Amino acid sequence: MAASRVRETRAFYSFISPWLIGFLVLTLYPIGSSLYYSFTDYDVIHNPVWVGFGNFKELFQDEQFWNSIRVTLKYTFISVPLTLILSLLLAILINQKVLFKGFFRTAIYFPSMISGVAMSLLFFWVFNPQAGLFNYVLSWFGVDPIAWLLDARYAMWALIIMSFWGLGTGMLIFLAGLQGVPQSLIEAARLDGAGPLRTFWAVTFPMISPVFLFQLIIGIIDSFQVFTQAYTVTQGGPSYSTWFYVYNIYINAFKNFRYGYASAMAWLLLVAVMLVTYGIMKFSNRFVYYEGGKN
Repeated sequence: MAASRVRETRAFYSFISPWLIGFLVLTLYPIGSSLYYSFTDYDVIHNPVWVGFGNFKELFQDEQFWNSIRVTLKYTFISVPLTLILSLLLAILINQKVLFKGFFRTAIYFPSMISGVAMSLLFFWVFNPQAGLFNYVLSWFGVDPIAWLLDARYAMWALIIMSFWGLGTGMLIFLAGLQGVPQSLIEAARLDGAGPLRTFWAVTFPMISPVFLFQLIIGIIDSFQVFTQAYTVTQGGPSYSTWFYVYNIYINAFKNFRYGYASAMAWLLLVAVMLVTYGIMKFSNRFVYYEGGKN
């Protein structure tokens, strides 16, 4: 019996060893290394020099660090609410009894499958000041050409508009939530004389509020990690107007070769994500409804 158990244990660890080795080598070790390097002055070429909290102290005195936080928060406060609202509206429209529902659902989701680099290069042409499609459409309304990606006043708005390219993913998640709302509750609300808006706020939204919470948290985390658009399209400019936090980490790590400094920034980002997520979860008790009661 004991020999059989030993064989089963060996077989178990043999089967999971590829994942276990990959986790230890490719995930756990880099995480531990970055934590160590965050307390050192490290440039890859020379051995790490322990500086304690020196990197963190320097960060809080770095104007570019604070600028990257302002840029990222501006993007978050504008892009995330707009993305949530537009995704929900699209889901509500697709959830109606319309012809070719499957086609519209696929057409809206399909752009989300395109990689971030390909999407960024596409919008680099769309926002071209001379031959861009966006300026061409605006010219129909008498709007003069705008240098979207070359003007600090508009570069951030260009990236926010680019973020709408991925509305299909949020639309599908909201659509799944909407289709899970019991029709009996909606019919009961209508029999009580509730209009469409009243029915939505009193019945539909409470039932999909956990989905909304999920989308909100994922949207905020994603907005904290914007990099591809800033790197591919604007290179952090003009005038540092799209110098996002993760782009700042990249510059310090792979341009300035300050890996210890960049690691300190990365760990501050992790702490910020954890704190924001915890705060949203605590606040969510006020508006998120669970069938089994409050979470």
